[in-house]
Amino acid sequence: MTKSLSGKSAMVTGGSRGIGAATVRRLAADGAAVAFTYAASDRKAAALVAEIEADGREAFAIKADSADPQAVQRAVTETANRFGHLDILVNNAGILLRGHVDEFSLADFDRMLAVNVRAVFVAVQAAVAHMRAGGRIITVGSVTADRSGFAGASVYSMTKAAVAALTRGMARDLGSRGITVNTVQPGPTETDMNPDENVRAVLRQMLALGRLGKDTEIASLVAYLAAPEASFVTGAAFTIDGGYLS
Repeated sequence: MTKSLSGKSAMVTGGSRGIGAATVRRLAADGAAVAFTYAASDRKAAALVAEIEADGREAFAIKADSADPQAVQRAVTETANRFGHLDILVNNAGILLRGHVDEFSLADFDRMLAVNVRAVFVAVQAAVAHMRAGGRIITVGSVTADRSGFAGASVYSMTKAAVAALTRGMARDLGSRGITVNTVQPGPTETDMNPDENVRAVLRQMLALGRLGKDTEIASLVAYLAAPEASFVTGAAFTIDGGYLS
């Protein structure tokens, strides 16, 4: 069968683990050649490339800290040069730093903005120079854009709400070029961002389905938005949260 993304090229930021790695695997399985960035996990990045190549598909990893705008720009340029063009950008890199507003440091505030918001803008700005009509931009946000749920999540929630608003604006900017821009907003998901089993137990009680999401489920929604079937979808925020908001 013809794969839906055959002949397409993709870049995923923060792609060595969690939702990012699941997205890299899914896009590659759907036929795309995939580049991904990572900040520190050399072993995991190399293992993921080897896994995809063992299945006869194309992938490569680029070490780039999303807090560094020049590194993000270089990663996009390297991807476009390697593949000859860029069809799909998935902004997945993100960090979660908790703290009540009266104790949250300005340095942590600035770093969360740099990774969770500025890096998205920088990557999109660099990517659209290499995108043709039919291009796809997808950002992994968070359901906390609509509901923080816990004390100590105010800054993280703010960054994810900013990404949702930025997405709507960029959809207007790029619609005339045939490029779609959307956000996926996961709820609590089984990744190393939620490693504490006691916390997971509390989260399960807040979900209508009584379980956390899987990284592959989030990647499936990303893959849909990257596919030809989603050509009329833009400027949207897709909640995938197991009923967290219900």
